[in-house]
Amino acid sequence: MLLTLTAHSVHRLLDPSSDGLSLLDLPDYVISHLHLRGLNIDADMLAGWTLEQLDALRDQADKAGCPCLVLYDETPLSFLDSQFESSAERLRRLAAGANRLGCNAVSIRCDGPADDDDALEETADSIRSLMTEIERFDLNLLLAPCEGLTMAPDRLTDLIKRIGGFRIGSLPTFEHAAASGNAVQSLRKLAPYAGAIHATVHGFTKDGEHKDYDLTECIEAVQSVGFVNTLAIDYTGNGDPVDNIEKARSALLAVIEAE
Repeated sequence: MLLTLTAHSVHRLLDPSSDGLSLLDLPDYVISHLHLRGLNIDADMLAGWTLEQLDALRDQADKAGCPCLVLYDETPLSFLDSQFESSAERLRRLAAGANRLGCNAVSIRCDGPADDDDALEETADSIRSLMTEIERFDLNLLLAPCEGLTMAPDRLTDLIKRIGGFRIGSLPTFEHAAASGNAVQSLRKLAPYAGAIHATVHGFTKDGEHKDYDLTECIEAVQSVGFVNTLAIDYTGNGDPVDNIEKARSALLAVIEAE
């Protein structure tokens, strides 16, 4: 299992001024200072970027040995009815950007009503119709859970199965797993389909325990079903990002190396 980082974890460190850390500097910083081995990029952080800037980030990542692995979009996309065309175009742009960055996957969230079989089937049909275009970029499509259509782990796995093929998978998050009511059960259901997992980190107590849920329990859950892909630390707290990322790295490595 390879430990990586979401770029958004350190967004507060990024300063576009000449003396500040820029997104282009991030791959080297992640390798040299945080000792993590890759980046998942939040699409919102690349808003307004040109193709030349995307190429420059890929080149910097290759040079540092810290590849861009997943381009993910946090904004839910609806593939239902009149919203299909705009969501399909958004997915095409994300796929083109991910390909330019050298990523192996692009990740989206699917919007729609919960417990609606017709919406689930229409979403599956719509995404299946776009998979050939995704595959042309040599990318996997990872579906991240979100409120509504795919909040329940069983609904997300059902959607993945209905789409079908070797290029479709999941991108579970520890935060979603904990919110589902049973983190272990949720991760055991989603990890077998996962191309990557976001290890959401909120922060740590004075005693060194992770706030809100047990990181060790989450890691052991994905290990129990044979997950061996990338695990990206995704720090979402308000404290010092470097300190919290380092604590998370140590805590996660302790469990991984014990295995």
